[in-house]
Order: sequence, then structure tokens, then C-alpha cells
Amino acid sequence: MTPKVLVLTGYGINCDIETQHAFRVAGADADRVHLKDLIDGTKKLSEYHILAFPGGFSFGDDIASGKVLANMIKYNLYDQVLEFIDAGKLIIGICNGFQAMVKMGLLPAFKGDFKKQEVTLTFNDSGRFEDRWVHLKSNPDSKCVFTKGVKNIYLPVRHGEGKFVIKDDEILTQLKKGNHIVFQYVDMEGKFAGYPHNPNGSIENIAGISDETGRVFGMMPHPEAFQHRTNHPAWTREKLPEEGAGIAIFRNSINYVLEDF
Repeated sequence: MTPKVLVLTGYGINCDIETQHAFRVAGADADRVHLKDLIDGTKKLSEYHILAFPGGFSFGDDIASGKVLANMIKYNLYDQVLEFIDAGKLIIGICNGFQAMVKMGLLPAFKGDFKKQEVTLTFNDSGRFEDRWVHLKSNPDSKCVFTKGVKNIYLPVRHGEGKFVIKDDEILTQLKKGNHIVFQYVDMEGKFAGYPHNPNGSIENIAGISDETGRVFGMMPHPEAFQHRTNHPAWTREKLPEEGAGIAIFRNSINYVLEDF
């Protein structure tokens, strides 16, 4: 069996081709599917094992990044998405996709509630678009399917609204208690640090979270942007593996599907 991946596209999403290619490199049969084709029933989400919300600027980031896309899905496709999750399948959101996921309530999904928004991603503390590479470390207690075996990773960020915020300390307690925190920004030595290591001012340096099962995952940095050593900013100065570190995140999801379906 070859795992099937639906990579969402349309209306300003612009990292769909890279995301599709990353899944293909990892061994999947990945299709780019327009949001309209899902809404009108031309394509069926149920036919896939993995759903990917790529990065980009869906609907021009009007209102707030990811908000319009979140509403389009919530009021047209949410029953299908919830059935997809109930079937034990996987969802990943990257950058704009992560923004949309938190704004439609798919993350962090405390106690399996995928309908209530508990956190958000908002304007960077720097007040500007941040385009830089960052160091991340993973939470060893996380159940995230996508990050299995990934302890540290170096990836680019490209966003203007990547600051992870919460409304109160109780939310942070729940995030930690349920091991929802997957990735955090660190410096070159693996220590928590401020700007520019934390490029947006996220609380607790949070760069990615999952639901309690680890099957629904969102992150601000772009793993699909590091597929080959030549993507790395120091590829002419450092000896690097041919395959970029970002592919591991996609391969983990493919291996999970092969083992469980």
C-alpha cells in the first residue's frame, strides 16, 4: 500500500508544491487538491490517509492569518475533518496551515475537543515579517507522530504572524500536562533564548503543538523548505547529508500509516 496524502491548495496557499514533493520523497502518493473541489464534493477527504494544510497566504491573510481559511473549512467541511480524525488519520499544518488549524479549533484540542479555539498566532514582536532559519528542540514526552526520533532540527521561518499566545496560565498548564508542546525555539546550544532565536516572541518559545494523540500537528517553521542539502544556508561551507532534515517529519507520517492501516 502507498499512503495517500491530500495537500490542500487554492486561494493564496503557496507552499503546496513543495509540500507535495516532500511527501512524495518520503514515499507517499500526494495530490494537490483545491479547496473548492473538496467543498463541492469533486474530491473526497475520506479517500486519503493524511491531510496537509501548507504554508502561504490564504485569502491574503485578510482579517488575520489563516482566519478566512479556517472559517471556510469549519462551515463547509468540518464534519468530514472530524470523521477523518476519528478514523485515526493524520493532519499536519505548516505556517499558514498551523494558523488556520488553531483558529478553527483543531489544535490544541484539549480532551479531544476539536471545535473550541483555545490559543492563537498573532503579530511578531518585531513588528515585521521574519524570514530566517531557526533552531528547534522537540519535547521528549510528546506523542507527536511526525517528530518521532527528531530531537533537534534547523528550519526556516517565513511569517508575519507567528507569535503563539494564550489567554491565561490555565491554558499553559493544560498544554504542558497533556504534552501538547512539540517544538520550541532555542539557540545554537539548545537553550531557550529571545529574539532572533525566538523569531516572533512566542510564549514558552513554542513553535509547534499537537493534540493529545500526536496525530494532529501544527508548526510555524517550514520542514518542506529543507528537503535537500542545497536548501541549507551553509550548504557551500558545511558537509551535509544529501537529504534535508525536514524530510524526516514527512517520512514519520508515512511510516505511521504503513504500520497502522
